[in-house]
Amino acid sequence: MTRTRPRSPFRTAALAGTAVLAAAALTACSGGSGDAKGGGKDTAPETRISVNLSGSRAKAGGPVTVTLAEGRLQRVTVTDSKGATLGGTVSADGRTWTSARVAAPGTGYTVEARSADGGTARADFATAAPDRVNKLTLAPGRNSTVGIAHPLSIVFDHPVRNRAEVEKHLKVTTSNGTVGSWGWMEDWSGKDRVDWRPKEYWKPGTKVTLKAELNGVDSGRGGGWFVRDYSTDMTIGRNQVVAVDLDSHRLKLLRDGREVRDIPMSGGTPGGDKASWSGRTVLMSKEGTINMRSETVGLGDAYDKMVDYSMRLTWSGMYAHAAPWNARHMGNANRSSGCIGMDTPDARWVYEQVRVGDPFEVTGGDAKGTQAPNNGYGEWNLSWADWQAKSALR
Repeated sequence: MTRTRPRSPFRTAALAGTAVLAAAALTACSGGSGDAKGGGKDTAPETRISVNLSGSRAKAGGPVTVTLAEGRLQRVTVTDSKGATLGGTVSADGRTWTSARVAAPGTGYTVEARSADGGTARADFATAAPDRVNKLTLAPGRNSTVGIAHPLSIVFDHPVRNRAEVEKHLKVTTSNGTVGSWGWMEDWSGKDRVDWRPKEYWKPGTKVTLKAELNGVDSGRGGGWFVRDYSTDMTIGRNQVVAVDLDSHRLKLLRDGREVRDIPMSGGTPGGDKASWSGRTVLMSKEGTINMRSETVGLGDAYDKMVDYSMRLTWSGMYAHAAPWNARHMGNANRSSGCIGMDTPDARWVYEQVRVGDPFEVTGGDAKGTQAPNNGYGEWNLSWADWQAKSALR
């Protein structure tokens, strides 16, 4: 007859920085012959596991490893104080389990292990709290439907020195295997920023998911730790491009490559700061009626107006909008303070048709230069090779 010895409590002790579990409970024993050593009692040798992290201020940022002294591990579960678990794998020899994710700072963990012969053990540890926490802002927001030029964009609260390590934890998946790359830059706000754009404009209907699995990642000197994961997703809308020709003073809406409407407009006054930017820009937001003041964009006291149907194209203040006060120049000359102005009915129509993420492709000799990558979503003005070179993993 086979009998199993009742499992006894195990002790947790510190040994050279390693949590060691004295785990008689990890041995499944059989006995019962009256002549077994110890007067018929089980005498199986003690089996132990060790965890590489221990105590209440363990170092964060590395994987958790659990090692069995003898036998084979069947299962290891590492659960944090919020109930989330760290996935992991057992080595080929069955002796060691290693977590796929790292231990996050300021977090308590419980380790539960089971050996192949049915024994179990448990250990607890906590990581030291972070000195500084880094956070981020994602664009677009969850469940967004956007135009064919909208990138995934992340702006960080604090500097990111370990850019390659952070980039490794940014996972982009698409419904059709779209090729794309991350590119780092300084945002217009002065903060660190990284965007993911495709090689070409998105295909309509593409579903895109970003998982920023950053919990436990150190952003580097002066930046602090990330203490949570982030995610967002978007669907790409219809194939729509707004073509702005500063030379002919016309704006055309193209859908699936076909012209839907041709509208007279007036761009920025050439020859100075009031000229428009050229290049492939992206509609950042539809802001409706807003107060535009020239001093906010470095143009003194040139204007202070309430402006209807405002569509932001750059952080530096270039919009497409209604400009009825400039009607005599529409279709004839560029005489605005940098924006793309239209008559009110035309601006209303464009506003109703366009979607955030639609590209505005601005051409013509009256421009003051090409929009910079960080001035809104200007990364489309870089070649694919130049954009790839901005990845920290290249």
